[in-house]
Amino acid sequence: MAESDDLAASPAVQLDAEEATPVPLLRPRDGTPDPIATADQLAETIARFGRGSGPVALDAERASGYRYSQRAYLVQLRRDGAGTALIDPLPFAAADELLRPADPPRDGALSALDAALADAEWVLHAASQDLPCLAELGMRPRKLFDTELAGRLAGFDRVGLGAMVERVLGFSLEKTHSAADWSTRPLPPEWLVYAALDVELLVALRDALADLLDQQGKLAWALEEFAALAVRPPNPPRAEPWRRTSGVHKVRSQRGLARVRALWQTRDRLARERDIAPGRVLPDAAIISAAIADPADVRGLLALPVFSGRANRRLVDVWMTALEEARASTDLPPTSAAPEGPPPPNRWADKNPDAAGRLTAARAVMAELSAEHNIPVENLLTPDLVRRLAWDPPQPLTGDAVGEVLRGQGAREWQILLAADRLAAALTT
Repeated sequence: MAESDDLAASPAVQLDAEEATPVPLLRPRDGTPDPIATADQLAETIARFGRGSGPVALDAERASGYRYSQRAYLVQLRRDGAGTALIDPLPFAAADELLRPADPPRDGALSALDAALADAEWVLHAASQDLPCLAELGMRPRKLFDTELAGRLAGFDRVGLGAMVERVLGFSLEKTHSAADWSTRPLPPEWLVYAALDVELLVALRDALADLLDQQGKLAWALEEFAALAVRPPNPPRAEPWRRTSGVHKVRSQRGLARVRALWQTRDRLARERDIAPGRVLPDAAIISAAIADPADVRGLLALPVFSGRANRRLVDVWMTALEEARASTDLPPTSAAPEGPPPPNRWADKNPDAAGRLTAARAVMAELSAEHNIPVENLLTPDLVRRLAWDPPQPLTGDAVGEVLRGQGAREWQILLAADRLAAALTT
């Protein structure tokens, strides 16, 4: 079978990549639509998708690594009876928001489209990546199917969209533009082809995975996961995000950490104002080298790698001011972050040998369950939840008590049914 217009009639089938040669998917079956950028075009698209039938495939393209914000710069949709649409969200933001590009578009910029799709199941791949930027546009699924998560539960070892489309449907997708700067305008024609193809076969992939999960007895588990994902609130902001600077472990003094904090916060402010990815303003490695060297003056700072480059020579006074503020600060950060939950497991043997033994037993149980059901351990229960349970188990230590702890920490009922009794027995011994 060659790549052709026969795609429209291609059924969703199970294929093993080692047994069949994948067919290159080079163009959308209906052609590549132009991006929707006017109110009239959007209204027509909303009406068309409202009249469509069945699940709707969605995807969003961001400019991670290029822009500070995580907003969507393109939204792709496909639905039976409606075809494919590519929506440029930027023209539908308020005028003042266009002047402040680091802020998200007005909540509700695509709310009319959201209302038209209210009764449809939304099919996304790696939904947790796209749901936040879609929510900024006023789009929130009532019913969700995540093909990446479905692949994990089904036991796939590779769950990228390209790998799964190839293995399950027998087509190969070109993923060249996945890390492109999607804030570019106008978008190149080949990028638009790529974007349209990302939703071309999502519903077919969804149907094949649903059948497979049903055969494995896992479909109800998957639906429970999808329902939880659809209503999951956004992650709260980190108390000290600067501590995630790559290489911060090399800085061991409080004063040195104050320098890391000051440079990180200055970089973050500049990146937000300019809507540029922080690493493009100043790499983490440069922050760490300046925090360790503690240059006394501009000349010393310019002697460090990166700071002597043209872009940072213009900002050298800004970076030097941050270092001087850290030098004068009396608010020094502790050398380690305030603990959230149990200490790192490598310290348990000294601090709490009994808990270390419980953790070993709990991990063994989770490994057994993973092998039995062909599901990654982290999708059975998050490692953090297992650690918390082993560090401070409930008393009395019964399956019901463990189940209540797991439920209180957000575990789903299928996970509790599989793991609670086995964990209680392991933690008891």
